[in-house]
Amino acid sequence: MANINLPGDMSQAMSPTEAAKMQLKIAEAQMKQAQKALAGVNAQIKKLTGKKDSKSKRLLAAAQGSKSRLTNQVKTATAKFTTTQNKYYQVTGQYDKLLNGNNRDAYMALNSLFSQYGLGSLAGKIYDYVKNGYGADTISILLQDTPEYKKRFAANQARLSAGMSVLSPAEYISVENSYRQIMKQSGLPEGFYDTNDDFTKFISGDMSPTELQGRVDLATQATTLANPAFKAALQQMGLSQGELAAYFLDQNRALPILQKSAATAAIGAEALQRGLAFDQANAQDLATMGVSREQAAQGYAKIADEFSDLGTLGQIYGGGWTQRQAEDDAFVGGTAASQQRDKLVNREKGNFSGATGGARSGLAQAGGAR
Repeated sequence: MANINLPGDMSQAMSPTEAAKMQLKIAEAQMKQAQKALAGVNAQIKKLTGKKDSKSKRLLAAAQGSKSRLTNQVKTATAKFTTTQNKYYQVTGQYDKLLNGNNRDAYMALNSLFSQYGLGSLAGKIYDYVKNGYGADTISILLQDTPEYKKRFAANQARLSAGMSVLSPAEYISVENSYRQIMKQSGLPEGFYDTNDDFTKFISGDMSPTELQGRVDLATQATTLANPAFKAALQQMGLSQGELAAYFLDQNRALPILQKSAATAAIGAEALQRGLAFDQANAQDLATMGVSREQAAQGYAKIADEFSDLGTLGQIYGGGWTQRQAEDDAFVGGTAASQQRDKLVNREKGNFSGATGGARSGLAQAGGAR
């Protein structure tokens, strides 16, 4: 990747793409400025040509001298712009714009093919090989020896070591897609055997999609035939039928996913029991943070107790007060939401004049105690 040098510390504050884009704009502006200056001199020469007086002749001679100098400046600025533009194309991965003719066609075909394999990161290497004159077949072989390719089709090395045939990329991807479809149709939870890396072990062991379907069917059947009390306990945790099947298919792999789902459901239940909304994405974030059911109960009790009052103050003093703000304040703390809560309470305390009764006076008297 090209190094872009900008004045001061500007380059350190920018991404490589942003720095390259700025450098390109600077080079383009310099080129256009030189072209404009040359156009102005050419217009002056045209105007002075043919005039016989001595002043016009002197001005013409000076303009012609300037033209020679400006012509060189335009050439230099244009060359710099072209070089900078090519660096920009490299930084942004627009390698097709650096090639032409058959080389460009070869690059486009290979890049499209390997992108379908999930190997778009090889675009730079494909460009280098094409630029150095390698043919498409040779490039395909060379790319198979890259770390990226070996990682993408990692199961092939295990198959080879076990004396099994190596799958072509098309065969490999077809098997992965079959695995993925089986898992999805069976309702297994997201994150449970649904990535290419997850399927490496299956392909390494030569597991056919039919065999995987059989295992999933057995796991699904196990959820139906399981001890009723055990199944009821799992379902009470908020787990779906697909999540239960995942548990029976691979307990070790499924357990972290199921624990997170159960924790998310428990947090959501505490919100719902207090008449608040259940935002599944936010509840999942809280579960990831390690918020327990007991902590959720305490937090949502506080939120429910204050929510109406703070909502009213938010309308009066501005900034509003939403459940998401309340959750950030209760479970995270030290956030912009906490600052907004303090602001509302302090504003109300400042304006509180000893009135009795009413939600506002109650919150102000409490002093905003958390």
